[in-house]
Amino acid sequence: MEKEEFTTISDRLISVIKNDILNGTYLPGEKLILNDLKSRYSVGGSPLREAMVQLAWQKYLVMKPQKGFWVADVSLDELKHIIQSRFAIGRLALKEAISTGDEQWELNILTAFHKLNRLNPDADDFDASEWDRRHKAFHLALVQCKSSEFLLDILSHIYDQQERYRHFLLGVNIAPQDRYHDHGEHEAVMQAVLKRDADLASQLLYAHAERLYTSIEQATSLTAVSGSLRY
Repeated sequence: MEKEEFTTISDRLISVIKNDILNGTYLPGEKLILNDLKSRYSVGGSPLREAMVQLAWQKYLVMKPQKGFWVADVSLDELKHIIQSRFAIGRLALKEAISTGDEQWELNILTAFHKLNRLNPDADDFDASEWDRRHKAFHLALVQCKSSEFLLDILSHIYDQQERYRHFLLGVNIAPQDRYHDHGEHEAVMQAVLKRDADLASQLLYAHAERLYTSIEQATSLTAVSGSLRY
């Protein structure tokens, strides 16, 4: 197998397996059997193992030498730390973007918000994966400015970890009234950012993230959020 083909297959597997984890095909703490995965995804062992190692590095999986791979568990404590890390780094990035952002930066924020706002979590054809992409794009657009690549990479990684938890409130098996809704929070954040009010925007963003934590905490049916590792 050519190196380029190997890399392409591994990248595709990373994306597919990640989506299956987010969509609940594999549950937190579940052991993944490589032979089963090879059959499911019709791939060879080498690109599959490479994808699994990369997913372990990204914290979607846990790798135990000589034992295998497990889907990373979830806990309220971890979610709290993710939110705190995102806020600490995001606040720095947001202040920088607000102080240096130009007209194109503003247009990018407006466009990202418009795309996100077009998706309705209550719709019968709601696509949670597409919502994820647009939601992440909106939040990163808020802080994307010149020389922001380093912070954006860190925030992108932290944000992916947070989305594992948000999926517990976006699944098709969740009753519409219990699903995640933004209640106008994204628009309020956007308006504060475009007004160059960094303090208000930061407060709104933190409240926005805290509501996710509270929603997960109150979702007693989500037995996967247990805080106890099973591997």
